[in-house]
Amino acid sequence: MNFDFYNPTRLVFGAGSLSRLGEVVAGLGKKALVVTGGGSVKRSGTFDRAIESLKAAGVEFAECAGVEPNPQISSVARGAEIVRREGCDVIVALGGGSTMDASKVIAAAALYDGDPWNLIAHGQEDWHIPAEALPVITVPTLAATGSEMNCGAVISNDETKVKSFAQTESLFPKFAIVDPLLTLSVPKDQTAYGVCDIITHVMEGYFNGVDGTPIQDRFAEGVIINAVEWGRKAVADGGDLEARTQVQWASIVALNGWIQAGVHMVAPMHMIEHALSAHHNITHGAGLAIVGPAWMRFAANHRPERFAQFAERVFGLSPEGKTPETLAAEGIDAYIAFLKEIGCPTTLSEVGVSDELFEQYAKDAALVVHDANGNLLGRPPMTGDDIVEVLRSAL
Repeated sequence: MNFDFYNPTRLVFGAGSLSRLGEVVAGLGKKALVVTGGGSVKRSGTFDRAIESLKAAGVEFAECAGVEPNPQISSVARGAEIVRREGCDVIVALGGGSTMDASKVIAAAALYDGDPWNLIAHGQEDWHIPAEALPVITVPTLAATGSEMNCGAVISNDETKVKSFAQTESLFPKFAIVDPLLTLSVPKDQTAYGVCDIITHVMEGYFNGVDGTPIQDRFAEGVIINAVEWGRKAVADGGDLEARTQVQWASIVALNGWIQAGVHMVAPMHMIEHALSAHHNITHGAGLAIVGPAWMRFAANHRPERFAQFAERVFGLSPEGKTPETLAAEGIDAYIAFLKEIGCPTTLSEVGVSDELFEQYAKDAALVVHDANGNLLGRPPMTGDDIVEVLRSAL
């Protein structure tokens, strides 16, 4: 097991930590671009508290509002233009994963003279991997993507219907200010979708990583077990601060690189979901609740022992008298039952998606992350027909 692990993001975690925003930003710049989404941060009062903290520290600000739930490259370009026009030297991402992802790419695009879409991997020969970016401070208002403490960003292009990613060291946030109080107003459905996103991040490495990682396996299983336990509580009672805090922490560790150290993760469930939500207005976590179990049934046919381990260790199912295949299937059923319990969709028909564009989704899913034969990376690698088969099973 060979690997490098590096995460330079400084984490400020805990209830009330939003009050430190101005102090943190003042150490990095004089004028911040505050990036927000659809307006919930203003309705909740979070925006006003953030601006109050900035002003108290003597930090000026400009705003880039209206980042989409699946952030568009047009919003990135707009944000980069505001940075240049207003002379901003630091970016504050105030919102969910979409806002944080857009902010990272805005930070790079502001220092790049070319088309911002070239910063995103989409099969192009002139992919520009950004070596520099303005400092970013992430302030998540939703527990889901883990974007607050990693160097990845997912961006969509509405014109081409491609949804892909940028991932490089320069995109690491300088600080993540994580205040679970900011998540208390998140609705039940978005809370549930966030829990699914957290679990799927961990599953990707657990099921698609290399062999011989027993410590990482136990880390992964522990995060999933706790996401299930505390996710149930957060969905049942949105005002349960302890539940919100535990889910928020699970979100961070699920994708800050620690659990994946040495695993060499690939993410076929995410790649398939990205292809879907590039064409349809589906919340990312909801899409994963549909794609994830369908992919699991496909992959369990190839590695039943791994999925049987998941069933036994995560959901406590007994292996006595069962084949690995039977236990694996029971574990997947238990996961689906959990998703339904917290209110996630588990079929494409529930979100109004038909089989009309399945071949296109399969092509898009493997556009960037594929092997020499063009197969989507994973365990096992997936042909286009395999992806279509998984999608049909999710109808």
